[in-house]
Amino acid sequence: MNMLKIVAVPMHKEGRKFVAIFAAIAIVLGLLWEPLFWLGAGVTVWCYYFFRDPVRIIPQVDDLVISPADGVVSLIEEVIPPADMGLGDAPLTRVSVFMNVFNCHVNRAPVAGTVTSVVYHHGKFLNASLDKASIHNERNSVTIETASGARIGVVQIAGLVARRIVCFVKEGDVMDAGFRFGLIRFGSRLDVYLPEGTAPLVMVGQTAVAGETILAELGADARRTGRPE
Repeated sequence: MNMLKIVAVPMHKEGRKFVAIFAAIAIVLGLLWEPLFWLGAGVTVWCYYFFRDPVRIIPQVDDLVISPADGVVSLIEEVIPPADMGLGDAPLTRVSVFMNVFNCHVNRAPVAGTVTSVVYHHGKFLNASLDKASIHNERNSVTIETASGARIGVVQIAGLVARRIVCFVKEGDVMDAGFRFGLIRFGSRLDVYLPEGTAPLVMVGQTAVAGETILAELGADARRTGRPE
């Protein structure tokens, strides 16, 4: 096993300026008092790993909905999706993945398809693990239509610490499953709205890995009652 690949994880370019700022602060603090340098160095290393962008093995199977974020499945419930996503006014299954400040925050497309809408909302910065964060918090909604015509919604939601949602795609863009479509700085959550009749294959409390964990299979409407194998 190559230990260098484990320690020197690639960093997303969005993090470069933040790492540079933290490193500069660490040097200044070190000039004032040496122990402060090591404190600043530790924060700099944490910042580097916050923006890490590891290689992921994307499932190469059609009709799978994969997790757009690293974190823990915090909520699975039936709710009416935001009207601006164009997903209709009937309740759909929403799977929420909560990211803490130690998770990788690069967001990946849950399915392959065409971006049909991108809508940004200003809002509050409540704890992203709360259900009402989906409505009241600052967020960015992306709707993706697959080749088969299924529509999946994915929403980037800011949290208590997060203050910047970054989205790299626009309406009309075509993405592969697992494509890096965005990033949220310093703690947040992603919601995935599944098409009607599609049951989740994950459970609340389960750890999800962006680009690898399968959240659901389109067209699979038999809800599982136990933990997926």
